[in-house]
Amino acid sequence: MKHIIILGDGMADLPVERLGGKTLLQYANKPMMDQLAREGRCGRLITVPEGFPPGSEVANTAILGYDLNKVYEGRGPLEAASIGYEMADDDLAIRCNIITLEDGKIITHNGGNLETEDADVLIKYLNETLAKPINEREGCERVKFITGIQYRHLLVIKGGNKHIICAPPHDHPNEEWRELLVKPEIPEAQATADLLNELILKSQELLAKHPFNIERAKRGERQANSIWPWSGGYRPSMETLMQQYPDIKSGTVISAVDLIRGIGHYAGLKIVEVEGATGLANTNYEGKAQAAIEALENDDFVFVHVEASDEAGHDGDLELKLKTIEYLDQRLITPIYNKVMQMNEPVAIAVLPDHLTPVEMRIHVGQPVPFLFWYKGIVADEVERYDEVSCASGSYGLLKLNEFMQEFMRLS
Repeated sequence: MKHIIILGDGMADLPVERLGGKTLLQYANKPMMDQLAREGRCGRLITVPEGFPPGSEVANTAILGYDLNKVYEGRGPLEAASIGYEMADDDLAIRCNIITLEDGKIITHNGGNLETEDADVLIKYLNETLAKPINEREGCERVKFITGIQYRHLLVIKGGNKHIICAPPHDHPNEEWRELLVKPEIPEAQATADLLNELILKSQELLAKHPFNIERAKRGERQANSIWPWSGGYRPSMETLMQQYPDIKSGTVISAVDLIRGIGHYAGLKIVEVEGATGLANTNYEGKAQAAIEALENDDFVFVHVEASDEAGHDGDLELKLKTIEYLDQRLITPIYNKVMQMNEPVAIAVLPDHLTPVEMRIHVGQPVPFLFWYKGIVADEVERYDEVSCASGSYGLLKLNEFMQEFMRLS
């Protein structure tokens, strides 16, 4: 039996008064997910271990069956792997957002929804005007900015200390940014914290003068006016999924997000890039569905990740988040299901989010998420709809962390 996980990043939510006290999954029109829940078996899953932040890097790694206490090194190293940067043993790789600041506060974590082409210009500008002088001052290549996707980029500090406290910008909308500057966790990390804060402050001076932001200001648009480093670590050590699960001989990951591709890289999965996949609501759902279908023809395991609901949740956009859930259902899950029904070899489908991103909070929340398992001929439980409330009465009850992958791979 082949296996495919379809993950709608952050699509789970809390009850919303504007929706009559329903969650978005309860309210949305998602006939395919509801059919799979009705014909399959459901439950809830704890995706965030105690003591870890409820981020996508944590939750997706746990969903794939890894022990975070053994492999977790933050987002930076995962994104380094995704963009092809080979980390040295003394590299500290840090996720580096380009964000928007106004009136002393973090307005948005995404720099006004930057396009990758524009961000690449800004990152190269910072590498030349910010990293180069520091490297010349210290007599070595200490600092390096590397372009990623949209607002998500990479900052590498040679000899950096990972024991620092960094605030994820998406968790602090409308908060004073100066209160959130990098702090050392141990005395030995003070120099790294000082360097990162120097980079943040100088980036604001430089980006404010860049023509891109000057033109944005003239148009009354949000400016991409500060870097924000967070979630750094060293090169992780992870076994591949093939080493852990004998039934997986080969696998593929499909995502527009660097950190998910990075997890896939270390998990031994092939990375498939889909033209028009953006990580936003305008992503190419049909292209991702077709890529998943093609992967199922050749591989035993496929992981399809769609970021759109998470971004809408961070923006606090209720209507857009509802649309992203419906798009996932109708434009991605439905064509995959239709193809699976025609295949000779059985395929097990799992659908779930990695965490909650409530539209009224705009941050990640580490509560249990609903999941469903389906394959042709599975004995269904009594769940009728796919949502946070209905799945709580599913036959799997409440699973924790790597129990999800263990149970999913038992389906045969």
